[in-house]
Amino acid sequence: MADMAFSRARFGRADIRLPDPVPAHPLLDGLPEIGRGEYSIVLALPDGARVRKVVSSPADHFFLTADDRPRGIHFPTVFADHGVIGRARSGALMHLLELERLEPLAAHAEAAAQAERLQTAYWQACLGFARLGADMGRIALFHLIESPPPLPDTLIAALCALSDFIEAYQVRPDILSEGNLMARADGTLVFSDPVFLG
Repeated sequence: MADMAFSRARFGRADIRLPDPVPAHPLLDGLPEIGRGEYSIVLALPDGARVRKVVSSPADHFFLTADDRPRGIHFPTVFADHGVIGRARSGALMHLLELERLEPLAAHAEAAAQAERLQTAYWQACLGFARLGADMGRIALFHLIESPPPLPDTLIAALCALSDFIEAYQVRPDILSEGNLMARADGTLVFSDPVFLG
């Protein structure tokens, strides 16, 4: 994964993180922050198996809570949607969710190798469709489904479900950014945060 870590830097977004403090809320009080992305903050629960995630992007909220969201072994398990807990500096609503804890990809694990094949093939497809501008990622994802690299059938099916969700909600894919592909404790590759608003 080290050679894909520059993916956000390609787009000038390597260091962008949600600037807001952790919102004051009884379900967050005293929890340690363990991760922060462009639109989210993740805090650990004491059991080590779950986290609370503050999301400020409607795309993230749809992806994690919509009735027709992608489901299966390659998508996060969501246990609760605690609702709106405030507003980000951007003006977006902040939702609080409870989901399974996922871990960064370990360098020599099978999930990391799968992610590397997936991201490399996706990036090559993006380069091939760069002339399409904003639609590049959606078309590249479709191309990836039609001509996938060597990946398990369950992962190809997850890509299809993700593509269907992206089309239905008119969001854009992001499977290149660090942290958007993670691993479950059993080593399964998970699309943890693969969409954004275009």
